[in-house]
Amino acid sequence: MTQVSDKISSAKAIELEDKYGAHNYHPLPVVLERGSGVHVWDVEGKRYFDFLSAYSAVNQGHCHPDINFALTEQSRNLTLTSRAFYNSALGPFEKFMHDVFGYDKVLPMNTGAEAVETALKLARRWGYVKKGIAENQAKIVVVNGNFHGRTTTIISFSSDPDSYAGFGPYTPGFIEIPYNDADALAKVLKDDDSICAFMVEPIQGEAGVFVPDEGYLAACKKHCEENNVLFIADEVQTGIARTGKMLASDYEDCRPNVVILGKAISGGVLPISAVLADDHIMLTIKPGEHGSTFGGNPLACKVAEAALQVVFDENLADNAMELGKVFRDELTKFAESCELVTKVRGKGLLNAIIVNDTPDSKTAWNLCMKLRDNGLLAKPTHGNIIRFAPPLVITKAQLMECLEVIKKTFSAYEK
Repeated sequence: MTQVSDKISSAKAIELEDKYGAHNYHPLPVVLERGSGVHVWDVEGKRYFDFLSAYSAVNQGHCHPDINFALTEQSRNLTLTSRAFYNSALGPFEKFMHDVFGYDKVLPMNTGAEAVETALKLARRWGYVKKGIAENQAKIVVVNGNFHGRTTTIISFSSDPDSYAGFGPYTPGFIEIPYNDADALAKVLKDDDSICAFMVEPIQGEAGVFVPDEGYLAACKKHCEENNVLFIADEVQTGIARTGKMLASDYEDCRPNVVILGKAISGGVLPISAVLADDHIMLTIKPGEHGSTFGGNPLACKVAEAALQVVFDENLADNAMELGKVFRDELTKFAESCELVTKVRGKGLLNAIIVNDTPDSKTAWNLCMKLRDNGLLAKPTHGNIIRFAPPLVITKAQLMECLEVIKKTFSAYEK
């Protein structure tokens, strides 16, 4: 077997991925090998500010020592038992999650997509057992522009051709309505008694940090309650302090029936996800009817507990709230003199710049390449939108430095 050298150039690493890896991603051409806090370094030693945070998975910063300590300590004792046996970490973790989020039960999984699939199964089972929907007739309402993952069922209700085209046949049982339109939800719920759930992202991340109108989530929850339908919040990207509150749905004091968590629940150290619900929903699934070999493993439990504790100990939600406002205010002022910037939007430290070009343009990509050259990493979405989501441990001084990089890059590109 050919040995790969410990020291590799960026060009060689990219060449190897291109030759031996599937071509299912289009990464920004930078090869990272080390991270700490808000910074990452490439293989040549150049330092960058990370303004993507692995799509908001690294809210606690890269390689947080408290999370890594939990990982190494638990890895010395026990990493996996499967759920064939109890383990000493799962029960305490489940109680911790109950104390933090206030739901009766947690069902731990691994990836965000797995947690979404779990929530869909749970909603359908509840629809049959509790609501009395006829077998195989339960429907779930989703919204246009959604992104919930890449499995066959999830792409079946995507409105993005890049996600679903060429992967059919598709899973039935979903109704799509416009995002940010509570009246559309009210109408569809009134017309169909076989609907068991409505699933929504409180802020659409992949769609370009699309923030709905104030009151939208609360209105949707009210419509669901009036029609005996579960309200499911996909907080995989918006959860764990990213938007300035522990959950984005907390902004409207809107308690979902089911919450889906992932990404930052582990601080980017391990794939960990979870579904939260109360007993009358969660206990409709009985032993043997759903599970995961790795879901709830002791290593994941210890890591997730440590990662969440960091959020509280370092007041990361408050930091995201405060610095997010600074970020938007500064860039909104800058936009007045920069024709390239059409709009700045977001909540907390989940923000986006809408570039003055078409969604099929390469302007946002080109700007991200220039930002990379200037020491800041971000990634475009939908051609003319750049998402900015730094680790929540960023300081105000670091944020101001990054704002200067962004302004300088945009100003130079415009000339």
